Amino acid sequence: MGRRVRATKIVKISALKNSLSRVVNAVSNDEHRVLIEKNGVPVAAIVSVSDLKRLVDHDRRNRDQEDEDPWAVVDRMREAFKDVPDEEIERETDRIIARIRAENREARAAAREALAATG
Repeated sequence: MGRRVRATKIVKISALKNSLSRVVNAVSNDEHRVLIEKNGVPVAAIVSVSDLKRLVDHDRRNRDQEDEDPWAVVDRMREAFKDVPDEEIERETDRIIARIRAENREARAAAREALAATG
C-alpha cells in the first residue's frame, strides 16, 4: 500500500499567527502540509513528525551516498541518452519545465482559493 499524498496548503505568515493552533492540529493529524509565505515568497513549512522523519532519513541516505563520485550520475545520464540529439533533449526539457511551472501556478492558486474559502 502506497503512502497517501497530502495536499500542501499555502498560508501567509500574517494569517498563520491567528490560526497556528488549528494549522498545527491539521498537520499533526496528517491532513496536509503547510507552506508559509512571507510577502508572497515561500520561507518555511510545517510538516507532521512522520514527514520530518522521512526527510531526516532522506538526508541521511544522501549523506551516505556523498562518497560516490559526483560525476557518476552525469556519466550515467549521458550513457542513457547517448543516441538522443542535444536539441531534442533541450526541447523536451523546456517543455517539461514549462508544464511543471504551469502545474505549480495552478496548485498555488487552488491552495490560495481553498484557504480563502476556509478563512
